[in-house]
Amino acid sequence: MATTERDIAVVKGVFDAFARRDVDGAIAHADPEIVFAAITGEELGRDEPYHGHDGLRAYFRDVAAVWEELRLSPDQFRHVGDFVLVTGRVTARSASRVVSGSTGWIWRLQDGKVVYARVYASAGDAIAALGDPA
Repeated sequence: MATTERDIAVVKGVFDAFARRDVDGAIAHADPEIVFAAITGEELGRDEPYHGHDGLRAYFRDVAAVWEELRLSPDQFRHVGDFVLVTGRVTARSASRVVSGSTGWIWRLQDGKVVYARVYASAGDAIAALGDPA
C-alpha cells in the first residue's frame, strides 16, 4: 500500500474510533506526542490544543461534557502536500443548541501515526488553510 493510501486509511481509522467513542482506538492511531486542535476545546475556553495521548483522553471527556450528540461525516479524503485534507459535515447537539454544517480536518502523519490534527469550522476554512485550490 502506498504511503498516501496508508495515511488515508489511518485517518479513516481515527474517524471510525471517534464514531464509536473509542478513545483507545483513536490513541492506537496517534503518535504519543500528537497535537490536536478541536473546536470542542474552544467551546470550553481552551487556549491550547490537546497534547499527547492524555490530551486525546481529555478531548473525549470534553466531547461528553459539551455534546449530547456529536456526529462526524467525512466525505472526501485527499493528500495535499504533507497533509491529509478531509472535508465533510458535522452535526452536534447540546442541551442548548444544535450545530450542523460543513467542516474540515487537516491531518499530518509520520511513520503511520497521526502527529497533528486540526478541526476547522468549515470545509472552506480547512481548504484555505492548506492553500488548496480545490
